[in-house]
Amino acid sequence: MTVSKPPCEASDVAIIVPMLNEAETLPDLLEHLLRLQRQGAEILLVDGGSSDMSIALAECAGFRVLSAPRGRARQMNAGAAAARSSILLFLHADTRLPDTALDLIRDARRYRPDFWGRFDVAIAGRARLLKLVSCLINMRSRLTGIATGDQAIFVCRALFDVRGGFPDQPLMEDIELSRSLRKITPPVCLSASAVTSGRRWDSRGVWRTIFLMWRLRWAYWRGVPATRLADLYQ
Repeated sequence: MTVSKPPCEASDVAIIVPMLNEAETLPDLLEHLLRLQRQGAEILLVDGGSSDMSIALAECAGFRVLSAPRGRARQMNAGAAAARSSILLFLHADTRLPDTALDLIRDARRYRPDFWGRFDVAIAGRARLLKLVSCLINMRSRLTGIATGDQAIFVCRALFDVRGGFPDQPLMEDIELSRSLRKITPPVCLSASAVTSGRRWDSRGVWRTIFLMWRLRWAYWRGVPATRLADLYQ
């Protein structure tokens, strides 16, 4: 499925951010999103039932906030349904895009109208090992064609709709979407880094977190339902 389209403009990109009780970190996120909005991006924040000031802070800053049933996949699907743009980018609340993100996506679209992809990831934290962990995640992603949510997955709406969006599950929704999309076309792997928070790695320890992540992936590959694995991820 290849459709000829003109080169996309910045306004063709919708950035969809699921959030839940993010008031503490929201000011920095909103400042980041404001820069992207000034570049022409459509911004949608999708709240999953925050009990803090998240919605008020976002609306006060002038952003559009949607409400959806709690669950990252459900929230992102709700944002995609409401977006007007032809390219959807899904951004975690603790991840920041590179300054040239929109231009890089536009360039990719010029060569592959029916496309999807992700950025490399850089984990920001105190542990020195996080740089190595980031490199290994990016290497694995290039080899397997699987992207994680921290890598800021982007996809043209046509492909997203054909595959039915994110599966309604509490974990591994990014892996399932990647598996589905790569059956149509391989991902665009951008080497520019999206920087994501390493707070989980710092608080739980690098090796413990690595072990947990691989344990979850191994269990999921063996067929353990995502609903059961979600409890271990908390």
